[in-house]
Amino acid sequence: MDEDKDMLNGANLEVKAPALRPVYELHRASEPAVRRATSCSLCPARAICFGGNEPQNSDEGIDSIVHTRRRVFRGEHLYYAGDAFKSLYSFRSGFFKSYVDTPDGQSQVVGFPMAGDVVGLDGIASDRYERNVVALDDGEACVIPYANIQGLAARSPGIQHQLHKIMSLEIVQEQVIVAMLGRMRAEPRVAKFLLGLSQRFAARGYSHTKFRLRMTREEIGSYLGLKLETVSRALSLFQKNGLIQLNFRSIEITDLRGLDGVTKGI
Repeated sequence: MDEDKDMLNGANLEVKAPALRPVYELHRASEPAVRRATSCSLCPARAICFGGNEPQNSDEGIDSIVHTRRRVFRGEHLYYAGDAFKSLYSFRSGFFKSYVDTPDGQSQVVGFPMAGDVVGLDGIASDRYERNVVALDDGEACVIPYANIQGLAARSPGIQHQLHKIMSLEIVQEQVIVAMLGRMRAEPRVAKFLLGLSQRFAARGYSHTKFRLRMTREEIGSYLGLKLETVSRALSLFQKNGLIQLNFRSIEITDLRGLDGVTKGI
């Protein structure tokens, strides 16, 4: 799909033998694969990220505090829980998964950030990141040192407002998930998840009815508090009822109103 190609926005890598580890692991330890950031005005995620409130004077804008742009390869961690908190990361492209480690040695998915989203806020309170963030696709992130953005926010009401907005949105999203897990049956949970993806793709200029699921059924289940089999069963039911069409991970929502009705128990 065209929208898939746009989201990948990455380059193919040639791995020369002998290769003992995946190429992306060679770029992890100290962020050696970084480049100077280009103008926020050229970023496809500008309207959603901090750039939407960037002052006209670039010396006082987000461009002035973005330290680098970092290429993140599929399967590579942007950061791990326990790493020292230094920066926020704003995604220019790609699709990611954030998760926490549970006491029993398992992992719990807590989000699927994508282009335009900002991660790293979990590290503010304790000066260490509380979550793990891994790439489900090749992507690119702007590295924004937190000290820099604090300074800019103090000078720019627009940036300060956007920072507070991002923090508030994260709180609201977590409250929605908690409420959903406590009240909704399996089918409404999966329907709400698909509608949420639809809205997020639409906000970024992509098709809101045709997109590719970058995450696995198991990862969706972890996020929604459901078993893999339950997620698969719900998707099959939606397809049987003419609400969606599935082709492996590609999905087309053919009845938005009907899918919304599922979330309301109609």
